[in-house]
Amino acid sequence: MEVQQIKQRFGIIGNSYGLNRAIDIAMQVAPTDLTVLISGESGTGKETFPKIIHQFSSRKHGQYIALNCGAIPEGTIDSELFGHEKGAFTGAHESRKGYFEVVNNGTIFLDEVAELPLSTQVRLLRVLESGEFIKVGSSKVTKTNVRVVAATNVNVVKAIEEGKFREDLFYRLNTVPIIMPALRERTEDIHLLFRKFAKDSAEKFRMPSLSLSQEAVDLLTNYRWPGNIRQLKNITEQISILEEKRNIDAITLKKYLPIFEGSKLPALYKKEEEQTFRSEREILYKVLFDMKKDMGDLKQLVHDLMDQGVDKDDISEDNARIMKSLYNKTDTSVAEPDSDEKSLIIPREQDASAQIQDTEEFVEESLSLVDKEIELIKKALEKHGGKRRHAAEDLGISERTLYRKIKEYNIDL
Repeated sequence: MEVQQIKQRFGIIGNSYGLNRAIDIAMQVAPTDLTVLISGESGTGKETFPKIIHQFSSRKHGQYIALNCGAIPEGTIDSELFGHEKGAFTGAHESRKGYFEVVNNGTIFLDEVAELPLSTQVRLLRVLESGEFIKVGSSKVTKTNVRVVAATNVNVVKAIEEGKFREDLFYRLNTVPIIMPALRERTEDIHLLFRKFAKDSAEKFRMPSLSLSQEAVDLLTNYRWPGNIRQLKNITEQISILEEKRNIDAITLKKYLPIFEGSKLPALYKKEEEQTFRSEREILYKVLFDMKKDMGDLKQLVHDLMDQGVDKDDISEDNARIMKSLYNKTDTSVAEPDSDEKSLIIPREQDASAQIQDTEEFVEESLSLVDKEIELIKKALEKHGGKRRHAAEDLGISERTLYRKIKEYNIDL
């Protein structure tokens, strides 16, 4: 069957080289049982090509199922794909067949395959290599004969570098790659697609079809289309419903084209230098290390002040006040130092090294993890007026853990 016949049968619009090349590859690989990975931006029409591959394969009389891996919760995806035995987990009141067992001798399309958890990726790799899998809660190996066609809009190479996708699974899925071009790379097809969607909208909403001025056609062609074909279809339907004029000019069209500065959809936001803590102990370690660094900085500051002029006659009054405050502010609850504290203020004529030694002795404090943990818990509780839930959130631990710590250390609320 020729490429043009394929387009008519599956409703594919366009004549660009990238589109024709993708259809040609799909037709060549269809009679084989090779695994296919379809890559391309969101909204480029990747979901049509698994149907082409299935319909022109020897499995066309078998079942075809399309699954969106990103839409299945991580906790149930293994059960959905591979099935489970009765009692395998809470709520498993009876055994259930998974999609790989149901679609035996057919084709399964895994859309957004890069969203699969790593543990599920291991199971999928075994299916692809040996046709075997084990149901959740079972020890019996089950055989299946399924052809897998996968698709993703994620940069898989980058996902591999970040440890989010298995490299061996990528090479196993990518036996035959099909790359779907973005709509901005199919400029000659954009107006054709607009006319098709305008015609469909006119029939659907029972109104005259739209037409574009030449300036509007140029604007439509030069737009980047971050949402690709899906975005073009939505905008065409919006104009069909909202505009009374049927001949659309560039000024009118521009109102429906949002400004876009990115490169592709979906846009993902990632915090830079994001830091997470697995337990409250890690928080305490970080606090201790920060305190140690602050102590080192304070010692260095005192040493520099000593070197700069403690023993000189022309020391400034500001430096003198700083030196005194370093000793006197140790106990903020007392306005004036007592006799013992005054003895710690060393005269200027004394040796600087002795002053540093006394300073270290004065500011030395306990580095016990338990003491610091109790201190942090008390501060958090005081800050939030004894409300354990808010205090636990501030400490980065669960309320249950905070309650246990309060009881363990016998902290008074």
